[in-house]
Amino acid sequence: MTGDVVPREQAFAAARRVLDQALDRIARDRAAGLLSPEAELIVRRAERRYAERHGTAPTTRAA
Repeated sequence: MTGDVVPREQAFAAARRVLDQALDRIARDRAAGLLSPEAELIVRRAERRYAERHGTAPTTRAA
């Protein structure tokens, strides 16, 4: 049964890869203006929460 166990590092790497792909897709869609207003609001709120938790300045979009 030990052959069925995924090592922790491998599981985290795989999850991080999927998350990075999703974040890249969101960034591309956002830059192209393809996000709905609701999705844009969700992204902005998530960025603000991240900045508050990590003590970083929130990023702003270029005009």
